[in-house]
Amino acid sequence: MPTDAPSLEARLAARGISRRQFLKFCGVLAATLALPEAYAPKIAHALETTPRLPVVWLEFQDCAGNTESFLRASTPTVAEIVLEQISLDYHETIMAPAGHAAEKSLEAVLAGSQPFLAIVEGSIPTKDGGIYCTIGGKTAQSIAETVCRKAAATIAVGACAWDGGWPGASPNPTGAVGVKSAVPGLKTLVNMPGCPMNVTNLTAVLAHFLAFKAMPALDQEGRPLFAYGQLIHNNCERRGHFDAGRFVETWGDDGHRLGYCLYKMGCKGPQTYSNCPAIGWNDGTSWPIGAGHGCVGCMSSHFWDNTIPVYERLPHIEGFGVEATADKVGLTALGVVAAGVTVHAVASAIRAKNSPEAPHDEREVAVQTPPKKK
Repeated sequence: MPTDAPSLEARLAARGISRRQFLKFCGVLAATLALPEAYAPKIAHALETTPRLPVVWLEFQDCAGNTESFLRASTPTVAEIVLEQISLDYHETIMAPAGHAAEKSLEAVLAGSQPFLAIVEGSIPTKDGGIYCTIGGKTAQSIAETVCRKAAATIAVGACAWDGGWPGASPNPTGAVGVKSAVPGLKTLVNMPGCPMNVTNLTAVLAHFLAFKAMPALDQEGRPLFAYGQLIHNNCERRGHFDAGRFVETWGDDGHRLGYCLYKMGCKGPQTYSNCPAIGWNDGTSWPIGAGHGCVGCMSSHFWDNTIPVYERLPHIEGFGVEATADKVGLTALGVVAAGVTVHAVASAIRAKNSPEAPHDEREVAVQTPPKKK
């Protein structure tokens, strides 16, 4: 950044963003990244002093849902904060140039010496030479190979860029795959699944890279641990109803109106890793389960094939043993909560009752009505 260029604080002030708002934004990023509050000033300092980072955003077989999510960041908006710190040099949906002029923008980034980030949205078709998605006469796969191999790091946003998503669902006529399969062996690949990914998480990843010159810690699937390290079920606002055996049985019933657990209606929260309950959607105002609809598992691998039917319950519950169903865990918990027994103890008791040594009549747990109070 030129020495005579206005500071980030001055540029934000020109946009009506106060110092207090900027620091609050940095605090939100620190919290999202699961960093101590003391990191907020460090993030602020890094954002204020780091030169703008070039970013190339590629779109392949997609619905532009992740672009829409990105553009809908607010308080402050992406333009007010992130776009002050990154230079989005190529993005087919929102860039001003078109056609050959647009491709020249991409060529300029690739020919330059400055490190850049690649963000990939959409799946990459591999069947029949990749002819099912071409841009400027080049296949998506060849473009991804060229750009992602040269990038300092690549971020695959959305289910499609992660593992093929909707285009890659059975029978997958175009041979659609995610970035990892299309461009194997990338040095730094961050996967951010979701349909779409949450822009708060993407903003946090970008800020982490700007502040610490590295991507955040990743899990074995290449997903940021801060965003995909916890089951939705663990932090769900309806978890108490699950533990107490209170479930929605039919859409619109009394339990639905009272906010009961949606597990029996097909909610995939017990098997889906995401921080949706913590950061929410639509400016943090709500999220699918909070709005009364079960999680569809869009953060899970090949969810279009593996988490359907959407409105049928999972056969087993994460963390309770394969033999523990919602009926058994929920209603047994309801009978013992008053005695101060934890849910984990309940699960252990269920496993013991279902063991081969237990008498057959002891393996059954009432599933229709809660035990009567004595």
